[in-house]
Amino acid sequence: MKKHIIKLSLIVLVTLIYSCELNNDFLERYPLDRISNETFWNTENDLMVYNNRIYDLARNDNDVPILMGHDDGFDSNNQSIWYMDEFSDNIAPRHSRHQRYQQVRSGKHSIPTGPQMFGWRNGGWSFVRTINVFMDNYSKALENGVAEATANKYVGEARLFRGWFYAEKISKYGRAPWVERELNIDSEELYAPLDTRETVMAKVLEDLNFATQWLPNDWGDGGAPGRLNRWAALLIKSRVCLFEGTWRKYHGVGSDANMWLQEAASAAKELMDDGPYDLYSTGDPENDYQAMHKIMSDLTGVPEVMYWRRYQLGVFTNHVQNYHRGYNGGATKSYVEDALCTDGLPITLSDQYQGDASIRDVFENRDPRLRQTILHPDDVERWQWNRNDQTRTYPRLSGMGGMTSETGYSISKVYEPVTAHASYNVSDTPAIIMRFGEALLNYAEAMAELGTITQADLDISINRLRDRVGMPHLDLNPPMDPRYANDGVSSLIVEIRRERRIELFMEGFRYDDLRRWKQGKKLETPDLGIRFDAGMKAEIDPEGAAVVKTTKVGGIDYVDVYQGTDWANPVFDEGKHYFWPIPLSAISQNPAIEQTPGWN
Repeated sequence: MKKHIIKLSLIVLVTLIYSCELNNDFLERYPLDRISNETFWNTENDLMVYNNRIYDLARNDNDVPILMGHDDGFDSNNQSIWYMDEFSDNIAPRHSRHQRYQQVRSGKHSIPTGPQMFGWRNGGWSFVRTINVFMDNYSKALENGVAEATANKYVGEARLFRGWFYAEKISKYGRAPWVERELNIDSEELYAPLDTRETVMAKVLEDLNFATQWLPNDWGDGGAPGRLNRWAALLIKSRVCLFEGTWRKYHGVGSDANMWLQEAASAAKELMDDGPYDLYSTGDPENDYQAMHKIMSDLTGVPEVMYWRRYQLGVFTNHVQNYHRGYNGGATKSYVEDALCTDGLPITLSDQYQGDASIRDVFENRDPRLRQTILHPDDVERWQWNRNDQTRTYPRLSGMGGMTSETGYSISKVYEPVTAHASYNVSDTPAIIMRFGEALLNYAEAMAELGTITQADLDISINRLRDRVGMPHLDLNPPMDPRYANDGVSSLIVEIRRERRIELFMEGFRYDDLRRWKQGKKLETPDLGIRFDAGMKAEIDPEGAAVVKTTKVGGIDYVDVYQGTDWANPVFDEGKHYFWPIPLSAISQNPAIEQTPGWN
């Protein structure tokens, strides 16, 4: 966020805290050295400046985990959109600073006594209160001459944040306390039970619809990461509605699953048809997918990037690149094996698959996105992976020295060598928060779930993503991958889900996708890494320096990341693990709150 926005936001926060009403002979005389509700809500600029505070609070991803980027400073080593896939079967971290991801991933988390990372936090509910203060007061600007259409831009902004925040809470807890006014210490809502999914999500949809109607197409900021526009609201709506529609369909709860799916499809289609965004492509299928994630510092003008977070030395910085290579643990065997072969078939059906006896074989005849996501041995020098010693073998596992990973599959998708080796804690690596490619995936999936998808729908969505990397088109009747034959869905939905996993890897979607599809049992499969039999050891670790444990799959040894740790033997209890538990501290403050089902 721009520096002046931050400063103005802080001014508004401090001054509003100390606002007061004079209830005496000087009723019409207000303090000259501070802002009050009576003197503030006068102009469009007042509405804009107040909403800057909402953006400022939303930047705290731990409290408000919706507009996810990289956290500020040191905390960016474990709080970043890049790490959200660690809750899932995509990435396998082992570092102690990423323990929360390991706990949830393995089903070994418990009811917390206080706030948990990205969970039920006081800062999040303060965020809602800040929004509701705006909702209670913006009408004063109308009384002072601000046009309703002008005010509604900022109302849409506030309601977009509120609806998005509540949708995230419903996704994790199934219920939430819907509040749409400013509360005080005597408000009865403070001691009320949680509202149902149906109640809250109906309100969420009202908020999102208002936002998509009134937010401007362009705030005139030149594409800088300033304010969310109507196109971003449409993408958020498609994301929220797709989650809700598939949740209701596969979990058999709530009503109107198809209504939510249709809302998702319609929002995505409007963005696709009328929005100013497009896929980033220069006609280079071997690099274009990755290149967008490596354009450093300034993403203004990149046609696919719809919203991003800027970092600037001396204002707001991170060190995600510095920690990226070691802390995330590396990609899993499960993810790597999901990438199709260049004939468009899965490795279980394609005669082009070369196996994994050698690390190079893994990449042969595969979707180009695999090499643009996972480090290939021939790219080690190109990306200065082991900057001080480019002669080191690759892959490198724990114990081998240099830049190692837990799985052997080091992630290169977002890696940029100059920033990665920059000074500690002063990186300006931006975070891509929303991009147009997601809209294509949301549209295809929603239409497939509705059962109305056509080949033309695939061609304007999934097949555009495949065109960028030179992959064969998906048709309406792909062969069934035998690994997914028991998932209870069509082969087309299998392939759309696979496309989503490959395209959106390390962008924070996989864990929520598995939950909404009711595929949590997939998390009971242990996280494995590269093949590590005698042949692979001789290739990459002739000195026997690697300190890893292995498990056999089909008689072949593979790195077993969590064997011998607290996170071995993962469990997924379908009666509880689709949701998160509410902290005991929240329940003690309001005994009317019932613990999340399955956790009580």
